[in-house]
Amino acid sequence: MVLGAPLLIGNGCHVNPGPATALLPLHGSHRFSTEEARLLDALERTAVRFFQEAAHPTTGLVMDRKLADGQPDARTIGSIAATGFGLSVLCLGHARGHAARDELKSQVRRTLRWLHDQQPHEHGFFYHFFHFGTGERIWKCELSSVDSALLFCGALHARNHFHDDAEIVQLATAIYERADWNWFLNGKLTLSMGWKPESGFLASHWDHFCELMLINLLGLGSPTHPLKPETWRAWSRPVREIGAEKFVWSPAPLFVHQFSHAWFDFRGRTDAGTDWFANSVGATRAHLQWSLQQKHRFPRWSEDLWGVTSSDSAKGYVGWGGPPDSGPLDGTIVPCAAAGSLPFLPEPCLRTLRHQREVHGAQVWKRYGFVDAWNPHTNWVNPDVIGIDVGITALMAANLRDEFIWRSFGTDPAVTAGFQRAGFVPSPVKA
Repeated sequence: MVLGAPLLIGNGCHVNPGPATALLPLHGSHRFSTEEARLLDALERTAVRFFQEAAHPTTGLVMDRKLADGQPDARTIGSIAATGFGLSVLCLGHARGHAARDELKSQVRRTLRWLHDQQPHEHGFFYHFFHFGTGERIWKCELSSVDSALLFCGALHARNHFHDDAEIVQLATAIYERADWNWFLNGKLTLSMGWKPESGFLASHWDHFCELMLINLLGLGSPTHPLKPETWRAWSRPVREIGAEKFVWSPAPLFVHQFSHAWFDFRGRTDAGTDWFANSVGATRAHLQWSLQQKHRFPRWSEDLWGVTSSDSAKGYVGWGGPPDSGPLDGTIVPCAAAGSLPFLPEPCLRTLRHQREVHGAQVWKRYGFVDAWNPHTNWVNPDVIGIDVGITALMAANLRDEFIWRSFGTDPAVTAGFQRAGFVPSPVKA
């Protein structure tokens, strides 16, 4: 297959798939060494393995977390967000040949069938957590707008990648198009974060910059229940200067600058003057500089060891990071913090990820790649991996490697409609 030769997908738009083994530089700015290319390939392959082995054989639903060494795991908690990431990773594995292609395609089809026919939903949206073998809601958790959106991203990716499979296209389309985005507004201009049958909509709304961009773009692009364009301008965009960086900021960990970019390619377009790709570059650079400034507290942090975002800790799951300091920081390193920013700052991110694998790999690299988190100061190593963190790692590795997710997802008509209705325009040509 020749890079640049378009394929016509079932819904009438084009996608350039590229060769399965391509190792192309992003923007020509980074040429991979042999070691870097092998690391990116390993991040993809181990993620494919996770999403095969963490999926229930009947439902296709993916476990929220799993033992990092792949040992038998009696836990049964599934995650709709992890299932969404998994659909895209399965597409990636199919394109690369990381596993048997027929098995990967069958798993995608099986998952979509369950989601369409069996998985409990309200107005097309799904519960955050459930028993991964039955789909039954657990913990009286919320019907989640963001976690459902992550699932929709994976489903739309599958309909584009498997464009020649009529059933996959039909199922993915139906799952996405039955979502009633206006119902989730609950009479406001910003989407509610969730809904519970016992108490109705949550009071919290997506009204401040964070990972909400992917939710709104999907809602704007819906051909059946589209959000109005004014919903895109209804959330706040505070700009902060942190050190040498100036960017739209959120009082949240680094992942909020990453998740939307895993699927949506913001390069070459602006939103009322904001370049969201450059914004995430600035946020990542600020995080790196903040990390280096913590050496007096965490002496092992350096250009070789940095990166903190929401993750497990020795005391449980926490939302932590900076700048400024957030959460009970204790020197823990979270590999997906740097991995999720691979397209933004390739050299520093590859540097720390290579160091972690090559120097500390016996401790922190297991069957599914990096453990979720580890502390070089205390020698605590998380026994688990978490599905969404494995997912963001693989998708951003693929985007750096050859823009695979951006190319195979970005031509979907829902994606192009979402950008158009949000008011994005091409970036000005720099002199």
